Amino acid sequence: QVQLVESGGGLVQAGGSLRLSCTFSGNMASIFRMGWYRQTPEKQRELVAEITNGAVTNYADSVKGRFTISRDNAKNMVYLQMNSLKPEDTGVYSCKFQAVFRTYWGQGTQVTVSS
Repeated sequence: QVQLVESGGGLVQAGGSLRLSCTFSGNMASIFRMGWYRQTPEKQRELVAEITNGAVTNYADSVKGRFTISRDNAKNMVYLQMNSLKPEDTGVYSCKFQAVFRTYWGQGTQVTVSS
C-alpha cells in the first residue's frame, strides 16, 4: 500500500526552527506536485507551501520568507524548513502528493510553537 509518512514535528519556542520530512513509498514518476498543509481546530486545512515537478514553489503569505519547501526525488522525499516560528504556526502539518489520477495524504505531524 502506498503511503506518505511525515516526521519532524514537535514543541519549539517562538523564534525557533523545525524541519519536517515526508517520505513517499510509491512511484515518484507519477507525482507532479507536492505540498504541505496545516490544520488547526479553529481553521480549515490551509496550504502552507507547495512545489511542482519543475521546482516552482508557492507559499502562503503568512510563511513567506520564513519557510522553505524542497524535494529530493531520488529519496522520494519532500521537506519543509521552518524558521522564525510563531505561535500562530501551531497546527497539524500534513503532506500531500498529487498524481494525475490520485492524491495521497499523510497522517500529519503536530507542530506546537510556544510563546
